[in-house]
This record gives sequence, structure tokens and C-alpha cells, in this order.
Amino acid sequence: MSVRAQVLLWSLQRLSAAVLAVCVVAHLATMIYAVRHGLSAADILGRTRGNYAWLAFYVTFVAAVAIHAPIGLRTILGETLGWRGTLADLVVLALGVVLALWGWRAAYAVFA
Repeated sequence: MSVRAQVLLWSLQRLSAAVLAVCVVAHLATMIYAVRHGLSAADILGRTRGNYAWLAFYVTFVAAVAIHAPIGLRTILGETLGWRGTLADLVVLALGVVLALWGWRAAYAVFA
């Protein structure tokens, strides 16, 4: 893999980590608020249904996960198992696509 591609992956990993940090804090704060105020799942869904802001938040959260996790796994596979090359790249790319699809489906289910 070229140096340019490595720098791009490194940059995407760091950027997605920053987005994840914000999203995790916001998600946990929201969950803590919901629990402390006795909100049921139905109450929470009542607030998220049709709310484009929450949809945008969770789509962003999922996109960050779908970018961050495969890049990290690619690095771990290369460093610990010596698994590098096109096949490893395709496997982690497939993982990213699966994570994105599952996550976006869940985000849409909370919205619709």
C-alpha cells in the first residue's frame, strides 16, 4: 500500500475517533438522562420518531463506527497475525459495509 494511502487511513482513523468520542459522550448522556427521568423505551421512541436531528446524529455515529473499526482491525490483523494484502483489505472493507448497513438500519428503525 502506498504511503499516501497509509496517511489517508491514518487520518480517517483519527477523524473517526474524534467523531466517536463526541457521539459516545452524547449517547451516554442521553441514556443517563432517560434512565434518571424514568423514560421507557416507548417514551424514548416517541421522542425520536420522525426527528431528523436524531436520525442525523445516529447516521453520523454509525458512519464513524463503520470507518473506525475496520481500519483498526486491519492494523491489528497486520501487526498480530501478519495478515496483510488485498484479501485482508477486502475482508475489513466488507466488515465496514456490514457495520454501516446494520447500523443505518437500526438508526432508521428508531426514526421511522
